[in-house]
Amino acid sequence: MNLQSIAIIATCVLSPLVIMWLTYRFKILRQIGNIILAYAVGCLLGLFGLIPNTPEVHELQSSIAAYAVPFAIPLMLYSSNVKAWAHLAPNFAKSLVAGLVACVAAVVIGFFIFKGNDADRFAKIGGMLTGLYTGGTTNIASIKVALGVDNATYLMVHTYSIVVSALYLLLIVVFGKRIFGLILRPFNAIDAEEVAKNEDADQDVSTHDDELFNGIFRRDILPGVGRAMLLTIGIIAVGFATKFLPFVSDDAFQAVFILTISLLAIVASFMRRVRRIKRTFEVGTYFILVFSVAVASQVSLDMFENMDYSFMLYTLVVTMGALVMHVVFNKMMRVDVDTTLVTSISLICSPPFVPVMAGALGNRAVIGPGIAVGLIGYAIGTYIGFMAALLLTALA
Repeated sequence: MNLQSIAIIATCVLSPLVIMWLTYRFKILRQIGNIILAYAVGCLLGLFGLIPNTPEVHELQSSIAAYAVPFAIPLMLYSSNVKAWAHLAPNFAKSLVAGLVACVAAVVIGFFIFKGNDADRFAKIGGMLTGLYTGGTTNIASIKVALGVDNATYLMVHTYSIVVSALYLLLIVVFGKRIFGLILRPFNAIDAEEVAKNEDADQDVSTHDDELFNGIFRRDILPGVGRAMLLTIGIIAVGFATKFLPFVSDDAFQAVFILTISLLAIVASFMRRVRRIKRTFEVGTYFILVFSVAVASQVSLDMFENMDYSFMLYTLVVTMGALVMHVVFNKMMRVDVDTTLVTSISLICSPPFVPVMAGALGNRAVIGPGIAVGLIGYAIGTYIGFMAALLLTALA
């Protein structure tokens, strides 16, 4: 490992600690939120060229993000009160359906705007975008094979989706609740707490920013955090072991892995000794900050060079159109703003981004149901994307 790689790892690992300390010390930064600050720091590092824009560096950044998420998800789920999720499920179910319909509608609308004389290619791109924004990378790879898409088109869609997703994340994480909170009703934290009320009830819907830094490093807290970390490592090991099961293909491994560690963490949350370990959610938030810095620092001005703007604009219309229509549909069904944003990010960016959105919202109650939405998307995204491509071809 060279000096550059060590510096990048140190930046991604240590800068969240600085951010946590700053939000602990300064009220104005605490009001902005640590997740938003981490994302802003990462973007600035990338846009100003402080982190080199090379394939090797991007691979390292992606690896850091990939390692951070499996630690974050269990730690953030240990303190969950699953009884409250049953109360939240109807809204999440409605929001899931709305998100799927919004994505397909945005793909169809964008197709008719941009198809021009290349309808067949845009139909295939529309199918891949549908699979990507209802499932994830695994789904788009499967659709590529099913539709016989050439490598150049596949790489173009993948690259442009990264650029647009960066813009989407900036909008939804930093400004999402402020903008869409004007349209959608607020999350009803009181109802969720009432369902879970018992002697072990945890404050699933409470904010936590004010204790992030100080709480983790107290002498009476660290032993419990250590036990939680050991449990998390065990859960990750079991999740990784699913890779060797004969019925788990390489394409399906990511979904199976996330599902496994999430289920094991939920099971652990039923154990009083685990659920009562203090500051597990906050330690999980630290790993999400690492993830946020690593992902956001991949943004660079070079991404906008040599673009095919018709395909780029199609991707932009699909992404933002799906978000806007999702909000409109949820407004009609009286779904709250937190559920809408978490569902949207779970579908468009995949389940690992759910804790990022939950952290920005200061609402831990939505993490479990949000991840579940993304896992459903993994399961059906390929089929929806393939059918969308066939529909667009027929409409052409």
